[in-house]
Amino acid sequence: MITIYHNSRCSKSRCGLEILENSGKEFKIVKYLDAIPTKTELKNIIELLGINPIELVRKNESVWKENYKGKAMTDKDVLMAMIKHPKLIERPIIIKDNKAIIGRPPEKIIDFI
Repeated sequence: MITIYHNSRCSKSRCGLEILENSGKEFKIVKYLDAIPTKTELKNIIELLGINPIELVRKNESVWKENYKGKAMTDKDVLMAMIKHPKLIERPIIIKDNKAIIGRPPEKIIDFI
């Protein structure tokens, strides 16, 4: 099963969702702003992506710039910031067969699925 972590306010995420819809494959949508991932879920996603937590952060978001930019943060601190402010999580995230990608640019999703 394919899963997309989706933010409907994001044009890239909407484009990623459209790619999945047009693929004819089954998938599940997780609206992560409403269903905020737990620390364990977020750690699992990061592990599947093969990145460090800071690489999943949208550093241009005002909440990041105002509250976290320039501060020394551990991986746990970064995880907690994303849980407290889920709009900091990069999107869309596509998970399939214990692998994951960030769908930017959205065309990456086509090759992945």
